[in-house]
Amino acid sequence: MNLEEQLGDAQVRLAALEDLVETLNRTIYRQQTRLDEIESLCMALVRRLKDAETGSGDQSPGNERPPHY
Repeated sequence: MNLEEQLGDAQVRLAALEDLVETLNRTIYRQQTRLDEIESLCMALVRRLKDAETGSGDQSPGNERPPHY
């Protein structure tokens, strides 16, 4: 294999690696975005549970005692 062939092979490998890095970066970005969404949802659920335990916040009709009790 002469020098030109080696250089061409290295350039092809480099291009493939650059494409792989870009694909991995996009994947990580999407995963982080999804993790941020999930974290926000979990925090909202924790707040709702704490509100329900303390009795503060809006009480839904399903949690109220019927008037005949």
